[in-house]
Amino acid sequence: MSGSRHREIACAIMTDTRGRFLLQRRDDIVGILHPGKVGLFGGHREGDETFLDCVVREIYEEISYFVAAERFEYLASLIGENIDVEGGSVREEVFVARDIPVDELVVTEGSLLVAEPADVLEIDQMLTPSTRFVMKAFGVPGF
Repeated sequence: MSGSRHREIACAIMTDTRGRFLLQRRDDIVGILHPGKVGLFGGHREGDETFLDCVVREIYEEISYFVAAERFEYLASLIGENIDVEGGSVREEVFVARDIPVDELVVTEGSLLVAEPADVLEIDQMLTPSTRFVMKAFGVPGF
């Protein structure tokens, strides 16, 4: 996907009650960014919502489980050149949500990939560029 558009995104690195990462295996269909790759749950900011409001809404839409705003911790920002879209710019705000009960999730976009922290580096080539950035910001060894 290319273009010179600006994207404003909020996403979350989520862990379950056992400390495993809850990642999104993206649908492998034409027209979506990084089809078939592994990323984080989240999405585009709408209207005048805050980035925190955005991540709360997007997570609920994508996993059918409500995570209250106060459960999200700010992790990092990515502002400037969009590492996911050539020629684009981005403001991406990244949050952390912990202790998500994996057995209560109903994923509505893509599919769920549960990964032990020690195994994330093994799937590095499957990760979207922005997910690699987040893994480094989160302190995952090897990123």
